[in-house]
Amino acid sequence: MKSSFLNNSIPDTYDSFEEIFNNTYNGIVILTLDGEWVKVNDSICSLFGYTRNELFNMDIQNIVFRQDLGVHATKYERLMQRKISRYRVMQRYFHKDGTIIWVLISVSLIYNKDGTPGQMIWQFSDQTSRKLNQDKLKLMLAVVREQNERLTAFADIVTHNLRSHSGNLSTIKDFLKEEFTLLAENENFLLLSKAIENLEETVSHLTEVAKIKQVGNDELHTLNLYGYVEKAIYNVTALAQNTNTTIINRIDEELLVKGVPAYLDSIILNFLTNAIKYRSEERQSKVEISSTNEDQFVVLKIEDNGVGIDLEKYGKKLFHMYKTFHSNKDAIGLGLFITKNHIESMGGKVEVKSEVGVGSEFLIYLKGVEQKSPLDIN
Repeated sequence: MKSSFLNNSIPDTYDSFEEIFNNTYNGIVILTLDGEWVKVNDSICSLFGYTRNELFNMDIQNIVFRQDLGVHATKYERLMQRKISRYRVMQRYFHKDGTIIWVLISVSLIYNKDGTPGQMIWQFSDQTSRKLNQDKLKLMLAVVREQNERLTAFADIVTHNLRSHSGNLSTIKDFLKEEFTLLAENENFLLLSKAIENLEETVSHLTEVAKIKQVGNDELHTLNLYGYVEKAIYNVTALAQNTNTTIINRIDEELLVKGVPAYLDSIILNFLTNAIKYRSEERQSKVEISSTNEDQFVVLKIEDNGVGIDLEKYGKKLFHMYKTFHSNKDAIGLGLFITKNHIESMGGKVEVKSEVGVGSEFLIYLKGVEQKSPLDIN
């Protein structure tokens, strides 16, 4: 289909667009209602790689990617019926050099003086780089997802096999101890027994870590944060009484968050237990739990007046596996590592403020709930 540039075929209202045509960065085209070229700007020529004469002597459909030929149909019909005043579509075209370009097209009408549709204005925005980057990102995410699935499967196999082997070693050790009673006093046998015990403990830790997986939004439940904090406080009642620790829950009773019930239980209980465990002997122990809202998150704050942490010395290692920062004999450096992973697997994060001799403040970012939903308290 061919067309020529006929000034007298353009409605009077077109004159007001002349300056836009000559200066706009994006491509603009005026078409007849049958799809013939009427006027194009320089940006269109740059976008498609054709001169004006070449464009005027071809049908725009000739350079459309075949699968995208019908993308305008439904919206164009609604536009002509005046059910919508404009529309946008994403469409692929062939550049003159044969490469495919993605463009976002905004379509509106130019009306004649009598109010009838006269011509169309198409505005073209080049989306090729953005689309290619999106495709690359999707590919990378697919590769990462596949690798994570393989690593998860590998971790499951390794932990299962290690658990089996360590169990077998423990059983053989017990058999030997029963059959050769003198081994109970043998120094080397005692060292072997301790090594097997340590191996079983390590395998148990690795098994717990291997269980942690990224949680999708559809796997997150609506949870009442106050209820979960109350449950954690109840679970440490004996420990709090024995250490004369006061625990204050300032969470709003109606506050909801998104999360995994078992993870939220573990997170609150771990931080609460640590706050009591690392209390200061110089003052009465106190733990205060409160919350604030920040963007799309509910920030759970657990503040204590304990011994504190030297963040300049240990800050970068605080949440690493098997890292401890105090002389507490029960500390193994696993709780904070697992807790941080639980928080991040639900799309949150954790921050810490602490001063030696003053206390610590942990900020746990949990996904908030926009509207009230039925409570899900376990």
